[in-house]
Amino acid sequence: MDKLEKPLEVWREELSETQFNVCRLGATERAFTGEYHDSKVPGIYHCVCCGVELFDSAAKFDSGCGWPSYFQPVSREAIRSLDDFSHGMHRIEVKCAQCDAHLGHVFPDGPAPTGLRYCINSVSLKLVPREA
Repeated sequence: MDKLEKPLEVWREELSETQFNVCRLGATERAFTGEYHDSKVPGIYHCVCCGVELFDSAAKFDSGCGWPSYFQPVSREAIRSLDDFSHGMHRIEVKCAQCDAHLGHVFPDGPAPTGLRYCINSVSLKLVPREA
């Protein structure tokens, strides 16, 4: 079965309640509570739902926003962006291109070289540390 075709009931069984609410229902974890918001461990952040590589710790920076922030994904093909008009504002939602998991949002206030800030929920990620 294609990952995009999994019924919500299957996702609910495979993920924790918080992961399900964020990744499958588009919720947001509270700021400064996520496992990776201040992590400095070098490695690759994968999608918690399907395992695809999303972000490299080399692109991670401390934005002070309370969520892990990156200036770029590992590749353009890893994510997809959509207009999000929820909560009375316009934002750009970021989803995993492989399984459609909600990851967070991207904002145009990041550092060089991209000027972007991918603000990502920790629960949507699984860090695979680099070997020393």
